[in-house]
Amino acid sequence: MKKLLLVFLVVALASFLLVGCMPTTPAEGEGEGEAEICPTVAVTSQVTIAGKNYIKAAKQTITVTFAVPTEPVSVYIGSGIKGAPTTNDVEVVVYANADKTVYTGTFTFGASASDCGEAYIYVETCDACDYCKYPYTVDKTGPASQIKIGKAACVCEGCTITFNSTADTTVCDTDVCCGDYCSGFASYAIDLYLTKPFNTCCDVPCATPAYSCPGGVACPIDCTLSCITGTTTTVDKVYYMVATLLDNVGNRTRYYATLTLDSGCGLTVQEYTANVEEGLCSDYTVTTGEEQTVTAATADTVANPAEIGACLTTL
Repeated sequence: MKKLLLVFLVVALASFLLVGCMPTTPAEGEGEGEAEICPTVAVTSQVTIAGKNYIKAAKQTITVTFAVPTEPVSVYIGSGIKGAPTTNDVEVVVYANADKTVYTGTFTFGASASDCGEAYIYVETCDACDYCKYPYTVDKTGPASQIKIGKAACVCEGCTITFNSTADTTVCDTDVCCGDYCSGFASYAIDLYLTKPFNTCCDVPCATPAYSCPGGVACPIDCTLSCITGTTTTVDKVYYMVATLLDNVGNRTRYYATLTLDSGCGLTVQEYTANVEEGLCSDYTVTTGEEQTVTAATADTVANPAEIGACLTTL
């Protein structure tokens, strides 16, 4: 009798130690399964905003963490309806740590998802088990803005140049033409260089800017650079402007232009266009812009400032 009781005790303990099968009904949000059984899942660029998880459309590392050792584990990426890997879902090759609690793998998000569309990560621990489901929103494009460049009154020696978002409600869905439609606008920076600042080897500027805006973490863009050195000889001073916009998952948009100052702080702006031979970084937004002359010799502000950049487009 004692032996029989011992056998029952061993079987009962083993049933508590087994990890993997999830007989519960999935609950979307924390993973489709019971919260204490489903693992936590994290993606490299993951940002949570207003309860939604956003990720950048790029190659990302997925980390699946269990509270206890678990094996086997399968991870899939899908479009919302879990099916066979050959139809709706793609299996991600994952590698476990020594104690089988953490699994990692990589996947390139955004190839099939629509811009700001949802992708789902599924985690299974056996063929007959319920899966855990985690929704993510894939952000494929960077922010956008049109930027007015003009001249303002200067109280110092040199010239003052202003940079501001444009108001264009006929084109944009916001009061100012500045923003991001998916994960949200994160920051901007504006830099002026004395030489062409980029070449094919760089992801960041290869030169130190002569002037920089402190930048901002929200729209609208509002920047004033004062005491900028203008022409001191017969040759006008040329600056290479780089405007960098970031969204919350790290998508980046860059606009650039040449700013020419004459001896009277007269300002000429031209959206800078370059061919491959000039070696600009590939993530630049190159547009063919006509030269725009800003004349404000006697005015404190510019009546018709030059505009660069692009407005937001409707998803």
